[in-house]
Amino acid sequence: MDKVPYTTITCCKVNQILERVVVYRHFSKFEALILYMAEVSKKKLTFFLIASTLLITFVFYTYQIVYTPNILVDRDDRTFIIRSGYTFRKVQEELGKGGFVNDMVSFSFLARLKDYDKRIMPGRYSLRRNMTNLEALQVLASGQRQAVMVTFTHVRLIEELGEKITKNIGVTPTEFDNALDEFLDSNKEGFTKDNVIGMFIPNTYEVYYNVLPDELIDRMYAEYKKFWNEERLAKAKAIGLTPFEVSTLASIVQAETVKKEEAEIIAGLYLNRLKKNMPLQADPTLVFATRDFAAKRILNSHKEIDSPYNTYRNAGLPPGPINMPQIYTLDAVLDYQPHNYIFMCAREDFSGYHNFATTLTEHNRNARRYQDALTIEIRKGKANQKN
Repeated sequence: MDKVPYTTITCCKVNQILERVVVYRHFSKFEALILYMAEVSKKKLTFFLIASTLLITFVFYTYQIVYTPNILVDRDDRTFIIRSGYTFRKVQEELGKGGFVNDMVSFSFLARLKDYDKRIMPGRYSLRRNMTNLEALQVLASGQRQAVMVTFTHVRLIEELGEKITKNIGVTPTEFDNALDEFLDSNKEGFTKDNVIGMFIPNTYEVYYNVLPDELIDRMYAEYKKFWNEERLAKAKAIGLTPFEVSTLASIVQAETVKKEEAEIIAGLYLNRLKKNMPLQADPTLVFATRDFAAKRILNSHKEIDSPYNTYRNAGLPPGPINMPQIYTLDAVLDYQPHNYIFMCAREDFSGYHNFATTLTEHNRNARRYQDALTIEIRKGKANQKN
């Protein structure tokens, strides 16, 4: 059987369509053909216009989503905090409540498109004025955790620590203090407001600029645990002290002398007193109790102060450190020098060194020499003021 050409079949179909049009509309075949072609073109044009409009709308909206400012529009730069455990919904809520984002729909659409909703990174993020969604997501997704050096050494009161430890990082002193309070409320290690200053081992540490307050506390606790290794714990146990008590005694040793070579001698002296159940009679603890840190001489009235830090009235160690002990004083307690001294007094030459004694008689002699020398210096000072 011979095949019928495709064009013949097509023409037959067109003729059939035209014949039907002529029958129902009484048009000639030529007129019907023109009408048919116009109808087809109109549909194509309509489709083209609709498709073009949708495409233009999509391109325009996509451009707006990606490149139009949507973060802190006409507002100042601000820090946005993402805390541990935040979900994408929580991030959306915080951005909305904080007034960071103008159009949350476009931000969320692009965030999901870039899978940011599946990789939330805790931290502190600097969001700038008039940022686009894309720029903000690049900051939030990358973390941009800049490492900085945090150094703290001499701190007398725990209230002073926040200002020093947060100097180079994004955490504020208030945020640090609040995080420390939360730690004290929840910790099971025995840290209290009185002794927690001993948890902070003075040193230089590398942390991220956008470290969170609780992360900073956790890091310092980890450094404390690292410091108290098996060797140091064994030494503390050998002298009958806990790490808390070592920190407290080390703080007294540190307040007594600026001469590192004396630290182990003074540590041994106070350990002798503890073994004998003698009051430590450490003048620096009275200064701490009165908070009169400018005092140059301890008076008898100071010794009557009703305070657990008054080591003239109370035997044993005070409730906690009277400053933040340095590593060398902590180790000086652990590696104390054995001897029989139970008294000490500042040298009369004001060199910063001490005279040590095993008897009260010898100690009184040393103390008299120092008091006489101090009286002379005070008189000289007054005479110079008059002149």
